[in-house]
Amino acid sequence: MSETGGVPPLVPEPDQVSAPFWDACRRHELVVQTCTACGRARYHPRPMCPHCGSMEHTWEPASGDAVLYSWVVAHRPVLPALADRVPLPIVLVELPEGVRMVGNLAGDAGELVIGMPMRVAWVDVTGTCALPAWRPAG
Repeated sequence: MSETGGVPPLVPEPDQVSAPFWDACRRHELVVQTCTACGRARYHPRPMCPHCGSMEHTWEPASGDAVLYSWVVAHRPVLPALADRVPLPIVLVELPEGVRMVGNLAGDAGELVIGMPMRVAWVDVTGTCALPAWRPAG
């Protein structure tokens, strides 16, 4: 039985475009999709650059550092697999690579301050799936 009372854990379903991101996450490596035409990073993974329209891209390592942009605490589960995890702090962080990512907070939401430094923290959901979460740096 899973830790969610028999409800399967939430795991992403990688597609052709997002698979390299999820493969890196499994190795506890944070990467961002970067356009080879204009050089801008993008998140979430997608086939075409939203800035210049190019279909060409690479996957570049990200530092794992971020700044807290915003956050919310979910008090009602939106899915059965999250029922035992509420209240669930969810953060929006901005990476120096130029993208924002949403993720769970690894730790207590009581000390969060907009603009504070954050660091990626990995949550191993299954033996083959790890998700990036965020914690205050330091």
